[in-house]
Amino acid sequence: MSLHELIIETENLSKSYGDVTALKSLSLKVPKNSIFGFLGPNGAGKTTTIKLLLGLAHPTGGNGKVFNEEIEGKSIEIRKRVGYLAQNPVFYDHMTARQTLHYKLDFFFDGPKDLLEKRIEETLKLVGLEGKADRPIKGFSGGERQRLGIALAQVTYPDLLILDEPAANLDPMGRRDVLEIMEKLRKHATIFYSTHIFDDVQKVSDTVAILNNGELVAQAPIEELLSGNKSMVYKITMKGVNEKAHKMVMDQPWVSGIEVFEKNGHTQWLVSISDDETAEGIAIKPASSHDAQLGSAFTGLRGLKHCQGIERYSANYQCKRSPPCKRWLVGTAHKSRRSPGATNFRHDKRRNLCIGHE
Repeated sequence: MSLHELIIETENLSKSYGDVTALKSLSLKVPKNSIFGFLGPNGAGKTTTIKLLLGLAHPTGGNGKVFNEEIEGKSIEIRKRVGYLAQNPVFYDHMTARQTLHYKLDFFFDGPKDLLEKRIEETLKLVGLEGKADRPIKGFSGGERQRLGIALAQVTYPDLLILDEPAANLDPMGRRDVLEIMEKLRKHATIFYSTHIFDDVQKVSDTVAILNNGELVAQAPIEELLSGNKSMVYKITMKGVNEKAHKMVMDQPWVSGIEVFEKNGHTQWLVSISDDETAEGIAIKPASSHDAQLGSAFTGLRGLKHCQGIERYSANYQCKRSPPCKRWLVGTAHKSRRSPGATNFRHDKRRNLCIGHE
């Protein structure tokens, strides 16, 4: 399958109820293995869109595809590959989490019993409910019930998860837990989720669509929306970055600002660039994945034309030139065509720092 395969695609999708237009000419594109945030206030048309995608409502106009299948006429085939979490999931409170997952799998799974039990255990661990798997659901907190809802959506190993307001009405700790689970699920499925909480969107989403009064207001990668303008934004994920590193980047004349987020034990920067032309002399391309490291966002440094790429920089090596550099960076997994695999720190005179690899 193509790296750029679209899991969801709609074109001018519309829905009216009598004289009330709930959705107006919605065009979305959701890439495979992305976390797509569908942001908007209550009543914006988010749940209506989800119903249309799942074939639970019929569009008034336009069309849509899920897995390249038309939502009109192919909804049953589509739903076989989708895990869905309703905004307010309902459970049999006298049952346990384990029994609930078992009950669902009995309808969908016809393999050996030991594999069924293994899948249930894996899912309970994924959502952090392994320690409460055999307690009645009636004693669960709101966050635990929501995590169980995600488990029910995921336990069939779907290709697409559609989550309707998965973190709504939860306290900050509950919201944090749900967002962490969504980040873990990225490697298993594409995630399309609706929310009215912008803070949640910027923590986990790759791409965001904003809906208001049934109309699409914006659709773009999260870093573009956060920048608020057409400037280039570099996304950098790293470990152990200190205030000196932050100041070093901010001191660059072509950097207009840095948004800092903590995510899964890593620090993420969204670096806004005020002068693309000058910046591109230093950084050729922005990082494109959540796993990209600091060096990925600043590859192609002048004076290092032979480099194939630097995966990570860290401010932990003092230049040994005499006199030493005022600033320094160390690159890891730096591959040189000139001397592959060799350890070699080079001094960049123009920037007065050392760049190399370990």
